[in-house]
Amino acid sequence: MTELANIVALFWPLLTTMAAVTLVLSFLHWYLRRRWKNDPEAQFRFQLIMLAMSFAGLLALVVALPITDAMRGQLLSLIGILLSAAIALSSTTFIGNIMAGIMMKIVRNARPGDFITVAELTGRITEMDLLHTEIQTEFRDLVTVPNLYMVTQPLKVVRASGTIITAEVSLGYDVPHSEVRAILRQAAANAGLKDSFCQVRELGDYSIMYRVAGLLEEVTSLISARAGLRAAMLDALHEAGIEIVSPSFMNTRAIADDVQFIPERAVPRFRRREVKAEEIAFDKAEQAANAEKLRSAIEDCNRALAEAGASSDELQEPDRVAELEIRRDELLGRLSDLEEKIREVEKRDKAGPGVDP
Repeated sequence: MTELANIVALFWPLLTTMAAVTLVLSFLHWYLRRRWKNDPEAQFRFQLIMLAMSFAGLLALVVALPITDAMRGQLLSLIGILLSAAIALSSTTFIGNIMAGIMMKIVRNARPGDFITVAELTGRITEMDLLHTEIQTEFRDLVTVPNLYMVTQPLKVVRASGTIITAEVSLGYDVPHSEVRAILRQAAANAGLKDSFCQVRELGDYSIMYRVAGLLEEVTSLISARAGLRAAMLDALHEAGIEIVSPSFMNTRAIADDVQFIPERAVPRFRRREVKAEEIAFDKAEQAANAEKLRSAIEDCNRALAEAGASSDELQEPDRVAELEIRRDELLGRLSDLEEKIREVEKRDKAGPGVDP
């Protein structure tokens, strides 16, 4: 009995420390999740704080071990050496991704919902985590990219205020370039582009390369706009009587000299709404963009409430505060519903085909 009591007394500090560390980490996890539920920066801060507290808990357990002071010092020195080695050897992987994620969050050159191009990968951002960034491609696939790759490769972000889209076509030397440029600029205008312009890009041996471009203000329809620009170019050139054929085009049929190979304008019998590619391809990215906008609007309401609370105008500010609180509650409700939809989609994706989550 005395021997059992000695063992319990020997390990009592360690057991007490383990229980305290577990309780503190569990409470901190619950409290931070609850407090930062609607904070767009919560995920990064939460992970960093939990990582630091877990490391502090490990040190507390080492200190509480029933060993001599000399061995405890050796263990702490070993942990320090291992930590230094991990930082030195893993700076290009795990630690490197964490540093890259922090840098991307500080720089804020890209946000969820943005169209981006990283090296040869093009799509819209759906998630930005501490270690990785998730991108949804135009084929609706989700690609997970390490943050270290994001910061070491050229990153092109489509501006929300608009972007320039282009298309090229080669035509023969028998067509005046001034006429072609005017037709292509009109085609760009018909495709919904502003401030369109046309350039002569290359003088080939048999043809001239033209590039037409214009400003697209509604960047969410980027893919459809590119396809629409090319279709408008076809229609404009054919309506102007300009053939778009290869310089080596040959046909062995006997035809008249005045026959041109331009299809007749098709008149559909009925019209129906055509589904845009963006509506199918970037469903998750669009939800992420909407959630980001709601979080930004909530932050604006919180700032306005803080300013109204600090104001000295007691006659008008109460009404203003009530209006802002109603607006914030509405935004919080919409954000909660949207996040629930996103979680349901993620559950279905993780469950796989034919499995009910």
